[in-house]
Amino acid sequence: MADPTADGAVTTDDRTAVVLAGGRSTRFEGGDKLLADLAGEPLLRRTVARLAPVVGTVVVNCRGDQRDAFAAALAGLDADIEFAVDPDPDAGPMAGIRTGLRAAPTEFAVVVAGDMPFVDGSLVRYLFERAAGHDAAVPRIGEWFQTTQAVYRTEAMADACDRALDRGASKILAPLEELDWTVVEESRLRANGWLDSFENVNTHEELTAAEERFREG
Repeated sequence: MADPTADGAVTTDDRTAVVLAGGRSTRFEGGDKLLADLAGEPLLRRTVARLAPVVGTVVVNCRGDQRDAFAAALAGLDADIEFAVDPDPDAGPMAGIRTGLRAAPTEFAVVVAGDMPFVDGSLVRYLFERAAGHDAAVPRIGEWFQTTQAVYRTEAMADACDRALDRGASKILAPLEELDWTVVEESRLRANGWLDSFENVNTHEELTAAEERFREG
């Protein structure tokens, strides 16, 4: 990992992206949605390509049976990509976050679901800024916390996930209850045009809509 710049500013090498890609795509008929074609590229590749310019390392959390196909889908990207394979592939997203954060080489990491191809690099930078001095920075839209597009202090959140899993909790908010975390308000998200960043793809209809946006843009 590279040193910060001379004036102490944080560089991309001080940031990691953990991409959650171990789901079963239960709402997407016909295979793994992250390998589905989105305007000429796999959905997962679209998401990782948006994150790569603003971080030093991308950690892809996945099941063991997905790794080779995902590595092929991401081949040739200008990014330092590592894989963190789930020891228990069906333990849920909190376990995936824990596994991915354990593999992150930096103090803070942004966690992003692999099916979010419109993730905004400017928002990611802002979340890292907001997380400074805290254990997490989590956006909220209405009543919903966007825990799968948020920045976490890697060790603190991974440890809290371990404890939450040990007591049988499943919601990602559970480990945050024991951490110092800050909320990124919806007004800030709207003012900077960041709401599109949270759009994800769960169905073929949503994939078609996303493809139209990519081809128009």
